[in-house]
Amino acid sequence: MSRLLVFQHVAAEPLGTLDGLIRRRGHRIRYVNFHREPAAQPNIDRYRGLIVLGGPMNVEDHPHRPHLVTELRCIERALAQGKPVLGICLGAQLLAHALGARVYRGERPEIGWYRLRITDHGRGDPVLGTLADGAAVFQWHHYGFDLPAGAVHLAGTADYPHQAIRYGEHAYGVQFHPEVSQPLIERWLGNAQYGRELACSGLDRDAEGIRLDTTLHIAGLQATAEQLFGRFLDQVGQPLKTRRLPSREWV
Repeated sequence: MSRLLVFQHVAAEPLGTLDGLIRRRGHRIRYVNFHREPAAQPNIDRYRGLIVLGGPMNVEDHPHRPHLVTELRCIERALAQGKPVLGICLGAQLLAHALGARVYRGERPEIGWYRLRITDHGRGDPVLGTLADGAAVFQWHHYGFDLPAGAVHLAGTADYPHQAIRYGEHAYGVQFHPEVSQPLIERWLGNAQYGRELACSGLDRDAEGIRLDTTLHIAGLQATAEQLFGRFLDQVGQPLKTRRLPSREWV
């Protein structure tokens, strides 16, 4: 039975729909909740894959959130071992940063539902190829990242061109949230911190508008996400390939 290591940053951002799929596929999950265990030192050597979830913090917060440095080093080691890696939102930014790319604050956030532009590489990708051009996906972020050297650009939006990337054969970063369900989105809309972020975003949308859009798009996203996650999990347990990456000092 394959074991997956999952990095969680806050209680409000769990695995969502991915949790049930992982368990149905017979994988075991080892959570590391850095909100509860900020000094945790997980060892990727014991696992067959790594999933890094989202959170309200940012890569630049590492001076007072040292667990972000721990995560970067663990991502580096997983990449060097050729293990499947999936970064979602903050997780995608950490993956990009571990690969040497710039992570930056955008001019305005993306909160709610947005249409993806799929690249030619994205259409043919073995995992992200499940996404249709123009698919509606759920977003909640104010930071984006440049395309890392050697990575493949799979999808983007108008304001954040690098919404999905692949590095090597098994490492993926997605800026959007394929794991959401309607109850999870409602949880975010009811969260005081997230609610303030939406209210101060300057976007032409509010919680009620996002709720309405969710009723229109959630079923399509969940159907696509199940295929996407299923293809990613197909890679877990494949023979490992060693990759050589430059060692970085996270200071």
